[in-house]
Amino acid sequence: MQPIIIGAGHNALIAAFYLAKAGHTPIVLERQGTVGGAAITEALAPGYRGPTLAHAFGPLAAAVLRDMQLERRGVTFVQPDPRLVALTLDGRALIFRRDDGKTAEAIRAFSAADAAKYSEFCAVLRTLGAFLANLVEMTPPSIDRPSTGEMWELLKTGRRFRSLGKRNAYRLLRWGPMAVADLVGEWFETDVLQAAIAARGIFGTTMGPWSAGTGTVLLLNATADPSPGGSSVTAAGGPGAVTRALADAAREAGAEIRTGADVARILVRDGAVTGVALADGSELAARAVVSGADPKRTFLKLMDPVDLEPGFIARIRNYRSSGTAAKVNLALGALPSFRGLDGGAAAQIRGRIHIGPGIDYLERAFDASKYGGMSTSPYLDVTIPTLADPSLAPSGRHVMSVYMQYAPYALRGKTWDAERDALGDIVLRTLEEYAPGITTLVEHRQVITPLDLERTYGLTGGHILHGEPALDQLFTMRPTLGWAQYRTPIDGLYLCGSGTHPGTGLTGMSGRNAAREITRSLKKKRSSA
Repeated sequence: MQPIIIGAGHNALIAAFYLAKAGHTPIVLERQGTVGGAAITEALAPGYRGPTLAHAFGPLAAAVLRDMQLERRGVTFVQPDPRLVALTLDGRALIFRRDDGKTAEAIRAFSAADAAKYSEFCAVLRTLGAFLANLVEMTPPSIDRPSTGEMWELLKTGRRFRSLGKRNAYRLLRWGPMAVADLVGEWFETDVLQAAIAARGIFGTTMGPWSAGTGTVLLLNATADPSPGGSSVTAAGGPGAVTRALADAAREAGAEIRTGADVARILVRDGAVTGVALADGSELAARAVVSGADPKRTFLKLMDPVDLEPGFIARIRNYRSSGTAAKVNLALGALPSFRGLDGGAAAQIRGRIHIGPGIDYLERAFDASKYGGMSTSPYLDVTIPTLADPSLAPSGRHVMSVYMQYAPYALRGKTWDAERDALGDIVLRTLEEYAPGITTLVEHRQVITPLDLERTYGLTGGHILHGEPALDQLFTMRPTLGWAQYRTPIDGLYLCGSGTHPGTGLTGMSGRNAAREITRSLKKKRSSA
């Protein structure tokens, strides 16, 4: 069978690989001229290349790395140490190293009490992250008719929950619905430490640190990397080097990948998928179609609404996928100097740089977006990929990759095309406070608004996670209750993108899980034919 896969993002490529390994010959159709989706490396200016969108991996799931043999395919992963530097306006910097003990010593300069608690917090986060990792690898059970296998998996989950012990089990139940600001506030007193950890609960979301349920986002991210500072894993050549290797692995397994192939419509007859129609007017027949696009784009843009039940359409329309993240990429004539990092700065900023010095700062940044405005003092997540890979820029020059929150998809009374330069100016003014003189180093800048994320990269509402990772849109409810098992109401149509469980960014688990369930479904169809 030749399933058609829409899109060549990392999850779609991973699904294509596993489907090919299962004996199918999937055809991947990507509308852009290159594979990778949001994980791409492109030219920023003559001589400069960098991560256009995503600038760090989840990291990718260990099973994906093993099965797809990415290092054998030439991928060199970079795991910088320090992994994160959190900056403050008073000129001090909090450095998160890969070693918990060294990080605790750095925290001691801010608070002896916080330093004493840090190792325990790391241990708890590792324990809870390991427990939830089992749920991340599961297919959410059927709500109406759970199978024997699903009941057995739930029983095993219950046993693992009991093995957490009373104290950690209680923490898990409390932390999930908590605001991440409350969670970190129960452990630490230092503003910048609280904010740097809390940022893992809000990055890419339309929530602030005081929003209920952001504790769950922090815990979900801990399943991939339990370090409080978060992942800073990237690769030589940028994220595009990884997704190119994913594509090579899928091709070697038997998949066909076509770029410049824009799917305009998913074709359906009598409640079953029959193939796809391309923008050039051609059609491809298939009894199985797998969408790597987000749920709203899949059901509301690529399908005729008459093929879907009205109640289902209403639920998809109510699926929240309006983003608040924007991206600014800078070509710099020299390495900027950051306050508090004058000695050995290049070695200290090879990982991520956090700009958001306190919980109140992060919440105020979020406040503006609630009312349709972009933050004038935004939270920034920054990397300088040329420190790890100088080949991305001319000698002595650098690329800076900046995620900015909060910039709401729907600007009140304004348009993003008109406000693009204003967004870039805000980011530069904010950077200037922590890296004086950086503006004079800028040789070129690229500003990607939430609207650009939608119309150029196919992310509905500009949401980089394919939909809000809120409590009512996770696990058995991602993307909607009753359809969280990668299947859809259309026979033969499946989902494999981040809008499905677990939806944890660039880990590849959505694609891997989806391929497992699609393989089972296709096997059943073959057996009953």
